Amino acid sequence: MPQPFDPIAEAHRQWTRRWPEHADHMAAVTSIMRVQQLLLSRVEEALKPYALTFAAYEALQLLALARTGTLPMGKMGRRLMVHPASVTNVIGRLEQRRLVVRRPSPDDRRVVLAEITEEGRATAREATTALNECAFGLPGLTPGEAAEITERLLALRVAAGDLPQDAHARPERR
Repeated sequence: MPQPFDPIAEAHRQWTRRWPEHADHMAAVTSIMRVQQLLLSRVEEALKPYALTFAAYEALQLLALARTGTLPMGKMGRRLMVHPASVTNVIGRLEQRRLVVRRPSPDDRRVVLAEITEEGRATAREATTALNECAFGLPGLTPGEAAEITERLLALRVAAGDLPQDAHARPERR
């Protein structure tokens, strides 16, 4: 349901009166945060039939894309950009559903591996189809517009220290 007025525009108006040199930055951050809420809601709605959160989907898909279907839990945390405890929690829930199994690494028993099951692969495929069909919550954007957003947000990520200065935004296009 659309808002009857734009609260961000009103906040921008108020900020402009008090701190005009910061009003645009405040509105940009607030807009990004609101869009994040909207996108997460759309993505999680698409994943609801598979009983997956976006975090669980990302972990499952990461394993599905791994050459062997297996990754160390620590590496998963780095690739998913989350705390190790979050990976443990998500993998535990996926394991309860028999979408993933955990086992010690044969090379180093201190390392715990997560491995996707066949049922997990099927769930990842179906959930990916659903997300692709809803354009990952970005209906109405062309692929070029989505790539432009990614490119513009890269500058923020680099400035925040998330990536090195020479990071490249545009993913390889096929």
